[in-house]
Amino acid sequence: MTNGIADLAPAQRHRAVAGEFAKYVVATEDWDAQSPVADWVARDVVRHLVEWFPAFLADGGIILEPSPSVDVDPVAAWSAHAAAVQALLDGDNAQSEFTHPRAGTYPLSTAIDMFYTADVFMHTWDLARASGVTPDLDEQFASNLLGGMAPIEEMLRSSGQYGPAKPVADDASAVVKLAAFIGRDPA
Repeated sequence: MTNGIADLAPAQRHRAVAGEFAKYVVATEDWDAQSPVADWVARDVVRHLVEWFPAFLADGGIILEPSPSVDVDPVAAWSAHAAAVQALLDGDNAQSEFTHPRAGTYPLSTAIDMFYTADVFMHTWDLARASGVTPDLDEQFASNLLGGMAPIEEMLRSSGQYGPAKPVADDASAVVKLAAFIGRDPA
């Protein structure tokens, strides 16, 4: 991934992060390969991103066009979903107020960036690792995400969305530290 995504605006960052994830979607040969997430195969990584975010947006009154089935065609499902999210970010309402009943109120582009683009970035690790590849992810963005998540670690862990942190060397890269923080075993 081209370094420097940490400094991009939300629409450009999503384009870069979703595009990087798409590279691994297209390259996936075994959709039933185990991912680093317990109980998830490669297909489930795509399913998670394609299914949770439309529900999140709907809770705030925004309806995305449904994507093709991940079970039938994960590549088409990701492509359609990523394009629909990008259209929101590129659209006239990107700076409109978006209120989610549990997450709060933000400009729509900020909400997408905080809750979704960051998730796509982290799950790029999972999809790549399911194929036996170590992804080339942006170190600064990983560091920024880790810096924002560390102070709320107890809340994140109690949500059940993250496994226990895994140990890593002090000199590990920010990407490896982030993967370990969210419960992935980088080894």
